[in-house]
Amino acid sequence: MRLNQKKNHIIYGLNNCLSFLYAKNDFIINSIDININSPAHKSNQITQYINKNKKIVRLLNNKDFCNKYMYKHSQGIVINFTGIIEKKLDAIEDFKDNSCLLIADQINDPQNLGQMIRTSECAGVDGIILPKHNSVHLTDSVLQVSQGAFLNIDVFIENNLTTTIKFLKSIGFWVVGLENSIEAQRWYEIDYKGKIVIVLGSEGTGIRKLVRESCDFLATIPMEGKTNSLNVSAALSAILFERHRQILQIK
Repeated sequence: MRLNQKKNHIIYGLNNCLSFLYAKNDFIINSIDININSPAHKSNQITQYINKNKKIVRLLNNKDFCNKYMYKHSQGIVINFTGIIEKKLDAIEDFKDNSCLLIADQINDPQNLGQMIRTSECAGVDGIILPKHNSVHLTDSVLQVSQGAFLNIDVFIENNLTTTIKFLKSIGFWVVGLENSIEAQRWYEIDYKGKIVIVLGSEGTGIRKLVRESCDFLATIPMEGKTNSLNVSAALSAILFERHRQILQIK
């Protein structure tokens, strides 16, 4: 089953919008607003797209554009679109060797989720799993922070994460939770090769108890300074690129 979001979304900024316009996707672009004489209006790539899609492009003078949009870093372009699809795992028929999935348990900060999507896409993660409740989903803020990464990675919405983990284990995945505890191994001591699920919780409460108990391993990143934890997206970077390093060693 697929959850098709009918609501409109907005992204802005030259790089973000270029990634969107030239990506292969099924989104429906409702409008493209461009500030005349802005960096976007002067971009050759944007101009080429405008010339081929004039019906959905609106050229606005600076006053009208600024009255309509208050974004600080729009660089003169805003795209309004629909068609975000949040999938269910049963839409995937098979997972390849060395597949990697991320479970984000109760991440409520759009900035963090956007950064996690961007980091995951850069590190070759195959999909991100979010709980249906008590989690931010694909809001405009999340899409913006991801800087186009949302175009290239699947996002799955699941009702029950422990049930989801049980299913993934049944098809050959190992599950690693990132958690500061005395039982946890140092993050680089764990084997991330093969089918792997990485679980992260919110900065405030961490991974929920039942989800944590469903993990096969717990990983920790010891701190040397007075601050006792990394931002969740920074911690994810350490884990994912350690996985990436291990996979590169076997190629």
